[in-house]
Amino acid sequence: MTGAVIARQLAEADIFCQVIDSRAHIGGNCYTERDSETGIMVHKYGPHIFHTANIKVWNWIQKFGEFKPYAHHVYAQSGGNVYSLPINLHTLNQFFGKTMSPQEAQRFVTEELAEKIKTAGELNFEQQALSLVGRELYEAFFRDYTEKQWGVRASEIPGTILKRLPLRFNYDGTYFNHPIQVMPSNGYTPIIENILDHENIQVDLQTEYDRGDEAKFDHLFYSGQLDRYFDFSEGRLPYRTLDFEEIRVSGDFQGCPVMNFCDSRVPWTRITEHKHFASWEPNLDSVCYREYSREYQEGDVPYYPVKLATENNLLDQYLRLASSTVNASFVGRLGAFKYLDMDVAIADALNIAKHYLSRAA
Repeated sequence: MTGAVIARQLAEADIFCQVIDSRAHIGGNCYTERDSETGIMVHKYGPHIFHTANIKVWNWIQKFGEFKPYAHHVYAQSGGNVYSLPINLHTLNQFFGKTMSPQEAQRFVTEELAEKIKTAGELNFEQQALSLVGRELYEAFFRDYTEKQWGVRASEIPGTILKRLPLRFNYDGTYFNHPIQVMPSNGYTPIIENILDHENIQVDLQTEYDRGDEAKFDHLFYSGQLDRYFDFSEGRLPYRTLDFEEIRVSGDFQGCPVMNFCDSRVPWTRITEHKHFASWEPNLDSVCYREYSREYQEGDVPYYPVKLATENNLLDQYLRLASSTVNASFVGRLGAFKYLDMDVAIADALNIAKHYLSRAA
């Protein structure tokens, strides 16, 4: 997505762009396609939900495809029960066996559950959770799930990851707070095809990037693995990859798009049921995927860059190399080595293109 947006902006400024991808399809991990048996729109690399409060991004992406309203709902299995996520008034009353009002629940969480954490620096994930919801809710919903997802102790993960998840004292069970929450009517692939459909853009698939190719161009926008670009000269940065186990059933499998599994005894992190991402397309059958998170190995798809709460020396070394590399920009989730929601990735790409054009003028 990042590379496509940058290419489109430069192409419209009459700059020729060559876009290369090592895969046989465009779109990166946003790639979608219809399942040949059921016709269900499947997100091949895990679901992507478009949600934003950035009107500039929303106006831009709408030029390339149609979207339909979509309210994302996530549920969690913990301790033999099913709860609504993010934590809301229903979750609190169900978990603690109470019938609290919004005001009572807020006092209960802030005065009885939340722990006061003293630290000289930024809170790590565990500290952030304890200061927000207390130990019982942290252990029920966050600790084991997070450690399965990231492969390290929750105390080693930055607390900023948890800040993306709201805490509500009403019965709103939607996952995101953003005013714009949508899904593309026909998946993301046609949208990215339309972004790349310009006479100044050449797309080459199944093409590996080779160091030295940047000499052929005025500028390189690199969205691959940051450490790979530098031939792992400083060592290997940590990433997480996902394994998917397909489930096919007649009828509904779990009745919701995403079910998180918060207990450590369950090896998978979640199950996604893809027909629920396009509820306007009723389907009697279902295609689901169990997701297993593990350490990235050479040859895997790198899904998530792993940033630890304390040790960032290796990343700092690569960022210094990147900043000193002439005529190259390192972009996207892998190139910049940071987690990006789709709207943030698009906003960053628009700004990167704008900055390049201003310098080139």
